[in-house]
Amino acid sequence: MDSQRTILVIALLVLSFFMYQQWLIKDAATTPGIDPTSAPAEQIQPRDADVPMADADVPVAEGADSSVPGGVDTTAVTGRSIVVVTDTQRFEISLRGGDIIRTELLNHAETLGEDERYTILFQRPGELHVAQSGLIGPDGIDNREERPLYRVDQTEFALQGDTLTVPMYYTLDDGTEITKFFTFNRGDYAVKVGYRVENNSENTKTVSIYGQLKQTMLNGGRGSMFMPTYRGAAYSSDGNRYRKYSFGDIRDRNLSQNTPAGWVAMLEHYFVTAWVPDQNVTNRLYSNSNALNEAMIGFIGPQTTVAPGDVLELNSVLYTGPKDQARLREIAQHLNLTVDYGFLWWLAQPIYWLLSFLQSFVHNWGLAIILVTIVVKSLLYPLTKAQYVSMAKMRMIAPRMKEMKERFGDDRQKMSQAMMKMYKEEKVNPLGGCLPMLLQLPIFLALYWVLLESPEIRHADFMLWINDLSSRDPYFILPLLMGASMYLMQRLQPTPVTDPMQAKILQYMPVVFTVFFLFFPAGLVLYWLVSNLISISQMTYIYRQIDKKGLGTKKKA
Repeated sequence: MDSQRTILVIALLVLSFFMYQQWLIKDAATTPGIDPTSAPAEQIQPRDADVPMADADVPVAEGADSSVPGGVDTTAVTGRSIVVVTDTQRFEISLRGGDIIRTELLNHAETLGEDERYTILFQRPGELHVAQSGLIGPDGIDNREERPLYRVDQTEFALQGDTLTVPMYYTLDDGTEITKFFTFNRGDYAVKVGYRVENNSENTKTVSIYGQLKQTMLNGGRGSMFMPTYRGAAYSSDGNRYRKYSFGDIRDRNLSQNTPAGWVAMLEHYFVTAWVPDQNVTNRLYSNSNALNEAMIGFIGPQTTVAPGDVLELNSVLYTGPKDQARLREIAQHLNLTVDYGFLWWLAQPIYWLLSFLQSFVHNWGLAIILVTIVVKSLLYPLTKAQYVSMAKMRMIAPRMKEMKERFGDDRQKMSQAMMKMYKEEKVNPLGGCLPMLLQLPIFLALYWVLLESPEIRHADFMLWINDLSSRDPYFILPLLMGASMYLMQRLQPTPVTDPMQAKILQYMPVVFTVFFLFFPAGLVLYWLVSNLISISQMTYIYRQIDKKGLGTKKKA
């Protein structure tokens, strides 16, 4: 198989791969769906009815931490929500239930060059994505038809030091004081969400903490054929380190699984929202959907008792931010797997590490991609050299092969035996010309997933007109240069194509690839362009060495 035929095979494989990925995304995102804006008003109102039920399947906790800060007396605030601003996020928290109904990521723009910040949690007409939490069980305050209305001492909070704790208060008729608190840390996208239950009654209280993510199930997927993105749920349990649970899965069957530790999440392009319960107890993971076309995935902690006069604290962590692998790994086991590199994760992960390492020196992701390309081509150089030597030898024995075809005619068995004998005598590997190109395919696809999943590369500037390596070239200059480099590589190929149909297909291959790469991220096109330029220089050098050794001279039979 010559290298030009290999290029054709690779093109078909790459196209098949992206068509398969697009099919997966559309299949996962397909839901019957209704338009939430068309639902009657009386149906939209009772959203708090989606609070989960604490049932007998939830294990009972053996103990609880009672080391909590003291509370303060407050008066009721008439506002419906409070605002918390940190150095990384801006939160809006509803006083009804203490749900986080809006989170803006202050360090991430919605659109490159615009002032509007990326909003990961929101509640607007026709669509929502919110993080809910509460206390359920026999004495849970969120079991009721109407969820608790908390009191606060102010409506606006701002992180001044390294840590900020925002408390919200609720008092039961029997005197039990419940404090829901949010703890924010500088430079962090994780928020500690907890409850302090001070039992001032004469009866033992039994409660469970829960946290759930609720999101409108959008019809269809997001992204394009060449930039497929998954938007849906995922979870981790003792039986599944990481499993996507699409909106279609949630609609078809409810998740219900007891597991030590675990977590649940909602994924989107470059960002993740995750509830992480207490990792030292057994929790129940669940999912559900409602008539408003909203999907829910969450956790329920074990039932915990607090005796009269005692104090109980229950905690969880909510992460709303970019898919920062290092930070996600610290928060919970396997949470970093939400950065999903697909079946080539074993190759994409070291490429990401290498990219990050090089970027820490050059401080430019585009230059880091170029350096990674140089490293890859250097590692593959021995195989590349063997490829071109093999191609030269195949060209050298081409007249003998033609003579054999004429001699043996339709006797394929004798023809095959004679050719194998000739390959052995001349020390020629007929497959040697395609191996380096085939090895580049998984590297290309792995880098594609790194660019698709790594938030560090989102809106990353390179130079000149390339101001976002994660998006396509706005002027299509890189794809055109890539196509020109591919055409030049074809012209330098020493092995002629004798099949007229194959020759015609290969003639238009640079054009096809150019159109193909118009829609690819600029970082990926940059990698392929630099790879082609290095291949051209290697090809020129190796062919000169081959000619000096006389391998370019054709032998006759």
